[in-house]
Amino acid sequence: MGTTTRTITVTGEGEGDPPVHLHCTDSGGDGPPLLLLHGLAGHSGEWDALAARFTPAHRVVAFDARGSGASTRRPGDVSRAAHVRDVVQVAQALRLPAGQLVLVGQSMGGITALLTAAAHPELVRALVLVEAGPDGPSPSLPETIGAWLDSWPVPFPDAEAAAAFFGGAAAGRAWAVGLVPGPGGLHPRVERDVMVATVQENAHRDFWDAWDEVRCPVLVVRAGKGMLKEQEADRMAERRPGTRIAVVPDAGHDVHLDDPGAVFGEVAAFLAEVDPTAAV
Repeated sequence: MGTTTRTITVTGEGEGDPPVHLHCTDSGGDGPPLLLLHGLAGHSGEWDALAARFTPAHRVVAFDARGSGASTRRPGDVSRAAHVRDVVQVAQALRLPAGQLVLVGQSMGGITALLTAAAHPELVRALVLVEAGPDGPSPSLPETIGAWLDSWPVPFPDAEAAAAFFGGAAAGRAWAVGLVPGPGGLHPRVERDVMVATVQENAHRDFWDAWDEVRCPVLVVRAGKGMLKEQEADRMAERRPGTRIAVVPDAGHDVHLDDPGAVFGEVAAFLAEVDPTAAV
């Protein structure tokens, strides 16, 4: 079965909450399910290189987070709880078997994965955090994200210019793919105020309480040139013995784009330990 795309409509907790439409890709098949969650202002296509390595043995699912990509651009709720509900409702809509799901999240997607594993232990078999950890609060984060988005020279004249702006190589090309044609060139598929609102919760709290509630096996992938610091990863392992820490030395924060082969190798080795009977 080839990869298919579909839109999944999710609902909020309140009766007046408008539905949110999530753009999903699904490789299909009967293999153990992997659900991939991208980072802030990104899109599910970032996982393509990694997903291709897993699809022979796994059912690989990814979706554009609310406010990003081809999903609802201006959702009413961008809280961490809303993102967690999205994961749960996507898993239910696609009939991903509870207790067998491996959650893989990068950056803000990793925070969502962590919180989902903590709140729904019955759903998650294993957790992979890529350049993501529970540290905080980060009071300057909303301002930093706003300034970063303001620095984008929109519209970009073409994909080549966009890729160069985002650092070139595979990571730059992946960010360029996340743009869409519009007046004068290529435009973001995210709204500045939505992205700033999405990180407001991180400005005021940490997630160590949730980290302490995670009960499944965990792999933490840290990039040598990334944002997840060694001290934070060490503290994660200290608070939760058995946590596996892997480092990709020459990669940046977008390690899944900089070196998908290395990330695949670390995840495959981890999954072989979690379930030795499952082929990768």
